[in-house]
Amino acid sequence: MSVRASSAERSSSLGQGARLAWRRRLRRRRIAFAFGFLAFLILVVIVYGLWQSSVRISRVQIFGSDDSLSAYTMQAMQGNYLGIIPRDSIFFFPEGHIRADLLAAHPEVAAVSVFRNGFTGLSIKTDNRVPIARWCGGEIRSDLVSPKCYFFDAKGFIYMAVNTATGSSTPLNSFMVYESFANESSPVGSTLPNTTDLPSAFDFARQLSTLGSPVISISFRNDEVDDYLASGTRITYVLGDEQNAFTALVSARANLNLADGSLEYVDVRFDGKVYSKKK
Repeated sequence: MSVRASSAERSSSLGQGARLAWRRRLRRRRIAFAFGFLAFLILVVIVYGLWQSSVRISRVQIFGSDDSLSAYTMQAMQGNYLGIIPRDSIFFFPEGHIRADLLAAHPEVAAVSVFRNGFTGLSIKTDNRVPIARWCGGEIRSDLVSPKCYFFDAKGFIYMAVNTATGSSTPLNSFMVYESFANESSPVGSTLPNTTDLPSAFDFARQLSTLGSPVISISFRNDEVDDYLASGTRITYVLGDEQNAFTALVSARANLNLADGSLEYVDVRFDGKVYSKKK
C-alpha cells in the first residue's frame, strides 16, 4: 500500500508542476502581449504626432543668398519615409539631401548650413564662392571681341557665367584666363586642370605689372604659359618656374621696354636666357 501511495503522490506532484509551468507561460505571454500592445499604441501616438502641423516645417528662411533657395528646400522635403513619417518633420527632415540639392542647383554656393528655427521652420545659411578670375575659353581667339567668360574660385572650380547685363561681382584678378579641358562646351561645374599652379602663376602675373604694363590675359598651354600685357607684348615662360622667369626679366629690364608695345614677345623659358622680338 505504501508503494502505491508513493506513486500517486508523485503523479499528483507532477501534475501540479505542469499546471504551474503552464500558468507561468500564460502569464509571460499575457505580459508580452500587454507590452507589445502598449508599444504599438505608443508608436501610433508618435506617428500621429509627427503628422501634426505644429511639428512640420512650413517656412524656410535664407541667409546669404536669394530666397529662391527656399523652393529647393521645400521640394527636398516632399513625401515621406516608408509611408509613415513625413519628410518635412522637424525631427526627421533630410538635412543631407537638402544640402546636396542646394549645392547641385547653385554651383555658386560653396557651403550650406541648416538650422532648426522653432518647430515649424528652418534657417539656411549659405557661403558663396569668391571669384578669383575669369575663364574665357581654351585659347585666345582674335575673332571674338567679347568672349564668353565664367567665374572660378581659388580651387579652379568654374561655377557661374559672367553676366555683364546684370553686373556680376568683380573677381580678385582682372585678367582673363584661357586653358583647354575636356568639358569646355559646358564649363560650369568643371575644375581647371592646373589648379595647384594657379596661385604662383597669378602672383607672377601681378609682379609683371611692376615692370611697366599689367597683364590682361593668361593662356595655359600644357607646361607653358603666355602672359599678354596691356601694351601688346607677350611673355612666355615654363609653368612652375615663375621665380626664375621674373628674375631673368628684372635682370634684362634695362634692355626691355614692356610698357610701350615695341616688343612682340619676350621668351624666358630657358635658364639664364631672355629672347625677345620687336614688332
